[in-house]
Amino acid sequence: MQHNAEHADNEPAEIGPEPLTFEDVLAVARGHARVRLSERAEQGIGDTRKHIDTLAAAEQPTYGVSTGFGALAVRHIPPERRAALQASFVRSHAAGTGDPVEPEVVRALMLLRLHTIATGHTGVRPGTAHALAALLNSGLVPVVHEYGSLGCSGDLAPLAAVALALTGEGEVFDAAGYRRPASEALPAAGIRPVTLAEKEGLALTNGTDGMLGMLVLALHDLSELVDVADITAAMSVEALMGTDRAFAADLQRLRPHPGQAHSARRMRELLANSPIVASHRGPDCTRVQDAYSMRCSPQVHGSARDTIAHAGTVAERELASAIDNPVVLDDGRVESNGNFHGAPLAHALDFLAVPLADVASIAERRTDRMLDVARSHGLPAFLADDPGVDSGYMIAHYTQAGVLTELKRSAAPASVDSVPTSAMQEDHVSMGWSAARKLRSAVIGLRRVLAIELLTAARALDLRAPLRPAPATGAVRDLLRTGVDGPGPDRHVAPEIEAAEQLVASGAVRRAAAGHVDPAAEGGHQ
Repeated sequence: MQHNAEHADNEPAEIGPEPLTFEDVLAVARGHARVRLSERAEQGIGDTRKHIDTLAAAEQPTYGVSTGFGALAVRHIPPERRAALQASFVRSHAAGTGDPVEPEVVRALMLLRLHTIATGHTGVRPGTAHALAALLNSGLVPVVHEYGSLGCSGDLAPLAAVALALTGEGEVFDAAGYRRPASEALPAAGIRPVTLAEKEGLALTNGTDGMLGMLVLALHDLSELVDVADITAAMSVEALMGTDRAFAADLQRLRPHPGQAHSARRMRELLANSPIVASHRGPDCTRVQDAYSMRCSPQVHGSARDTIAHAGTVAERELASAIDNPVVLDDGRVESNGNFHGAPLAHALDFLAVPLADVASIAERRTDRMLDVARSHGLPAFLADDPGVDSGYMIAHYTQAGVLTELKRSAAPASVDSVPTSAMQEDHVSMGWSAARKLRSAVIGLRRVLAIELLTAARALDLRAPLRPAPATGAVRDLLRTGVDGPGPDRHVAPEIEAAEQLVASGAVRRAAAGHVDPAAEGGHQ
C-alpha cells in the first residue's frame, strides 16, 4: 500500500497483495485516508474468482462454496439456494451485543479484510471487493458490537456486521456520527448493496482483522506512552532529589537488553544539565542509592519496550498474511486450514497488558513517594499549600491507585480461556478479541496514571525552587503550566488531571521534552 496520509482528500492509497505497514493502518483507521485496489490486486481477485466459479458448477461439493458451514458443512447446497445461504450466513453471524466499538477499530478491520481480499486468496468477486473499498471511503462506519467474537474462525460477529452493512442490512454510523439503517445510508452514499455469491460470506467474515487492527493501534499508543513514562520518571527523580548515576551507559551495558538501554539513555538525556541533580552530586550528599521505583525505571520501562518490539514482530507477520478458510491457493486448490485461529495475536495482546500494568505500577510508586513527607526529602505533605487545611494531590493519588488496580486485573490473560462452540467443531478458541478489548481499555488507564504522575512531579519541581529542573523536564513542566496552575491552595483537581491527560494523548509532552534533550548525555556521568 502506497499513500500520503496527511488528509482524507488526497489521492487514494492503493491496496494490493503486498504487506501493509503500521503506517497504512493508522492512516486509514485514524487519518481517514482513502483506498483503491491496485491493478495487481484486481488481476488476482479476478483470476481466483474463476476457480471458485468452476468449483461452484461442479457436482462434487466444496466446503464454503457449495456446502453449509461449521458443524453444518456436511450438507450440499443446490445452486438455487446458495444466494440465500450467503445471506443467511451473514445475518446469523452478525449476532453481536453491547456498545458499538470505536470507529477507528471498525475502519482498521475493514482495511485489513480488504487487504486479505486483495491477496487473491479468498475467491471474492471483484465487484464485492470494490463495494467494500467504497464503503470504507464513504465515511460510513458499520455498527459493530463489543461482544460476539471468540477470536477463532476469526472475528466472526464483528466482520459479519460489516458484511451485513455491505448487503444493505444492519446499521451504520454516517459521517456526522448518526446511526442510520444501512438500507438508507448506502444508496445515499452512492453505494449499491451487494448480493453475495458463493464463498463470499466466509471470505468477508473469516479473519483476525479486528484483533490485528486493535493490536496495531495499541502498539502505536504504547510506544508513545513508554516515552512519556521515561519523561515523568525523570521528572520524579529530580523532584525526589534522586541521582542519574544509575542510568550511566557503562552500567547499562552490563545487562544488554535493548529496551533498557533505550530508556536509560533517554533518562540521561532528559536529566542532562539539571541544577537540581547537580545540587546534591558532591561529597556532601549522604544518600547511597535511590529507591527501586526511581533507580529501576529503565529496567521496567525497557522490558515494556522489548515486549512492544516482540508484539510488533507478530503484527508485521499478520500484516503480511492472507487469513481465510477455506483459502484459494495459487494453483486453484481450495483448502481448509487453521490460519484463522487468533492465538498468535491473542498471546501478544495479553503479553502487552502485563508490562503495561507494571509501568503504571512503578509510576504510582514514584507518585506516592512525592506525596509522603517521610520519603519526599523536604516536600510538603501531599504537596499541599497548607497541609491539614489543604489536601494537595492526596486524592489524585487515590484516583491513580484506583486506575492501577484495574490495570492489574486487565493483566490476567484472556487467551488461556476457551469456550468450545459450534457443536464442538470449534472446540478451542483464542479469545483474542477479548484480549484486544481489555488492552484498549488498559492503554487509556496507563495514560491516566502517567498524567497524574506528570501533575505531581511538575508541582514537586516547582516546590524545589529556586533550584531549577533540567531543560527537558523544565520544558514539560512549563507546557503543563499553560493549562494547569502551579502550587497554591486547593482547587478542583479533576480538570487538571484531564488537562494533563490531553497533553499526554496529543503528543505534546513528548514533543516538549524532545526539543530540549542534550544528546551529549549519551556517555553517562562519571
